[in-house]
Amino acid sequence: MKTFEYEILNFPMTGKTSLSDMRETLNAKGSEGWEVVSISSSEFANVGHTVFLKRESTTIGATA
Repeated sequence: MKTFEYEILNFPMTGKTSLSDMRETLNAKGSEGWEVVSISSSEFANVGHTVFLKRESTTIGATA
């Protein structure tokens, strides 16, 4: 049976994190086998973006 591991990234809306920075980070994660499965955004109170990623676990019988 396939197993997966998950990672959560936060990109705060501070003005210091541009879309190109987000793209660079996500491309780096993609080259490591991570896939974006969901993005949650909130402009209220400048919270920012939360990105949920998953990839197939490389350990046989691993639990996430």
